[in-house]
Amino acid sequence: MTDPISDFLTRIRNAVKANHRVVDIPASNIKKEITKILFDKGYISNYKFENTPDNQGKIKIALKYNPVTRSSAIRSLRRISTPGLRKYVSHDKLPRVLNGLGVAIISTSKGVITDKEARALNVGGEVLCYIY
Repeated sequence: MTDPISDFLTRIRNAVKANHRVVDIPASNIKKEITKILFDKGYISNYKFENTPDNQGKIKIALKYNPVTRSSAIRSLRRISTPGLRKYVSHDKLPRVLNGLGVAIISTSKGVITDKEARALNVGGEVLCYIY
């Protein structure tokens, strides 16, 4: 697998389109940080990190749906920085997703954080993905 973050986003995107409640994803440290951000921002209802015998582990993500309309809380997941073309931004050029309604996930020297936290900390970094 050449791009594990893209695989992570694609598994969530496919599960949302198929109306699954839970999706299993192979774990890594950056995927765990992105999962925590998705939970904190309200895009998923719950998550659990499980250990497996092969020491990689698994992330179980419970997706969030509107009980009335049955529509997902996640409308779109887009990978921005790819292994073939990395996208770096400085603190003054941080992107705004849907004029502040969405979330851009940035990998910075302070860790994996959202665009709003990066503005507050005055740091730039690699733009991993957009979520709205």
